[in-house]
Amino acid sequence: QVHLEESGGGLVQTGGSLRLSCATPGRTISDFTMGWFRQAPGKEREGVSYIRLSDGATLYAEAVKGRFTVSRDNAKTTVYLQMNSLKPEDTAVYYCAVSPFFIQALDPSVFGSWGQGTQVTVSS
Repeated sequence: QVHLEESGGGLVQTGGSLRLSCATPGRTISDFTMGWFRQAPGKEREGVSYIRLSDGATLYAEAVKGRFTVSRDNAKTTVYLQMNSLKPEDTAVYYCAVSPFFIQALDPSVFGSWGQGTQVTVSS
């Protein structure tokens, strides 16, 4: 298990931006994959993006492609999700998660450790 600490959620107007952070205090995870997922009320959890820390490869869901950017810090202990041009349909609780596997899809079942979630609300 990896302890994950999320921050950065909040309330923003349509078209605004937020940056979410996911930290792994005291632990480097250079060979893991960090994913971002979200869950809106009454909906299933869906994958948003991931970054493979071993090679920097990224993947985005179609709904956020071109608006969201996932990145990491050089120490590979914090991953960020920059969210621009936010829409009301982006409103959800956002979770970061870590997987020890070399993954190529946003499959939540391969992510073993999850953050507590942070609320993102986009007003129209």
